[in-house]
Amino acid sequence: MTDPKLLTYLEGFISPERKNRFLEILEKRTKYVTVAIEDVFQFHNTSAIIRSCEVFGIQEAHVIESRFGKRLDKNIAMGAQQWVDVHRYDDSKDCLARLKGDGYQIIATTPHIDSCLLQDFQINTKLALFFGTEKEGLSNEVIHAADGFLKIPMVGFTESLNVSVSAAILLQVLTEKLRKSKLSWQLTEKEKLEKRLDWTKKSIKSIEEILKRYHS
Repeated sequence: MTDPKLLTYLEGFISPERKNRFLEILEKRTKYVTVAIEDVFQFHNTSAIIRSCEVFGIQEAHVIESRFGKRLDKNIAMGAQQWVDVHRYDDSKDCLARLKGDGYQIIATTPHIDSCLLQDFQINTKLALFFGTEKEGLSNEVIHAADGFLKIPMVGFTESLNVSVSAAILLQVLTEKLRKSKLSWQLTEKEKLEKRLDWTKKSIKSIEEILKRYHS
């Protein structure tokens, strides 16, 4: 449980501008839409997707690393991993089970299935957007578990976009639709308080020493 007194104490170590910036950003953050990245090979693609999550206000991302190991490059993510909660999994099964258990509709992003076009897609419940590896796409396990399929309309010769570009386009359009809807898409007050404390801690260089003084 978040300690409001601790938060007030720690906010004394950051500028009023930074505190207000946290409050402003948290009003636009959401867990209603989340992203799952399955075995993407290139470091820069996973990192760029996390960066897009941060830019478009997605608070949580899920990274499946069963085939290629750690796929997050802090330099390319440009610090976005500090502000987005990244959950890691050894296999797709565990990720799917968690998201379904949390009430998410599993949406597979793929141009190869009779998918719903992005402009026609309606958000009616919590969504988990799955993105697959660059050449092969999503695994059969994710395809079979999916509740729906989504694709970006294209009119050129090229069949598909880079996975990180696709994620950025989908997230921009879907978060805009979400914020215009009447759905309860924002973080709860408890979640906002938790993130304020988390972000404030990450903004203080000598946080360990300061926490010791507070608790002593």
